[in-house]
Amino acid sequence: MASEVETALVERYFRHLGSVRTDVVLGIGDDAAVLRAPPGMDLAMTTDSLVEGVHFHPGAAARSLGHRALAVNLSDLAAMGATPGWALLSLSLPAIDDAWLGEFSTGFGLLARSFNVALVGGNLSRGPLNITVQLCGMVQSGTALRRSGARPGHELWVSGTLGDAAAGLQLGSDASGAAASAASATERAWLRARFEYPTPRLALGQALRGIASSCMDLSDGLLADAARLAQASGCGAILQVERLPVSSALRAHEPASSWQRALQGGEDYELCFTAPADQAARLQELAAGLALPLTPCGTLQAAAGLVLRSGSSVIQFSQSPFEHFIS
Repeated sequence: MASEVETALVERYFRHLGSVRTDVVLGIGDDAAVLRAPPGMDLAMTTDSLVEGVHFHPGAAARSLGHRALAVNLSDLAAMGATPGWALLSLSLPAIDDAWLGEFSTGFGLLARSFNVALVGGNLSRGPLNITVQLCGMVQSGTALRRSGARPGHELWVSGTLGDAAAGLQLGSDASGAAASAASATERAWLRARFEYPTPRLALGQALRGIASSCMDLSDGLLADAARLAQASGCGAILQVERLPVSSALRAHEPASSWQRALQGGEDYELCFTAPADQAARLQELAAGLALPLTPCGTLQAAAGLVLRSGSSVIQFSQSPFEHFIS
């Protein structure tokens, strides 16, 4: 049973976020939400957590945390080609902080409204700062994108530019990094925003249905995630490092190592997908229509494993991708 304090906080900061959809039969305030899904649609569900000290630094801006908590889940639905609908939020706080809650709910709400997501329930409790969102969306039956549809010879593509968020995270926590950077203040701010306010590629994911043979979002970096995508399809992959899309801001910030950052850096939440080679022109038309760069940077092959190449030369890259449970 919710306490009077919890009920008051929900009423003040979160109830208004549940009124954006007509398919919510029963939302915030009851023991469970009741939702009405249209016929002919499959449900796509995902959940993700942001943990202080793991996914963000202590003292991170509350508005950014509200945005990111929803954005990382929206990115998962983008990778499935789904349309988001309803969210649940579980939030533990060390103490009641009205200013923090106001900023958090603003960040969450602005992104939720932009993608027509209704907050339909959740939980508030006292404890270390931890944010968990469960998101449910819809996709026409039988059309959801998966990781497992690629075949040898299919091209591997990525959206946007890579490595920006990892550089932005470092800039946000290391003042000496900013001082040593050759990037302008505007470029450094842009890199930080790429981490603090990621853009879920929902329109791209929905447009890729019927074009892409497999898809996933890039949360742990291309080095790790491309290998996972290929493995799920029973393939290996060759990545051409000179084709990695790198922003001008990242090149200015790390001129000698931007390709390594693009390869390994996580938290970009771009889409990594595969498609037959004969879909290249169609994908470039899609990129123009969305005003979003789409870059072919590799090829699937029958042999297992991930191979890195620069031109025709195989290169070695000893740094390991991020893993949550390996110190």
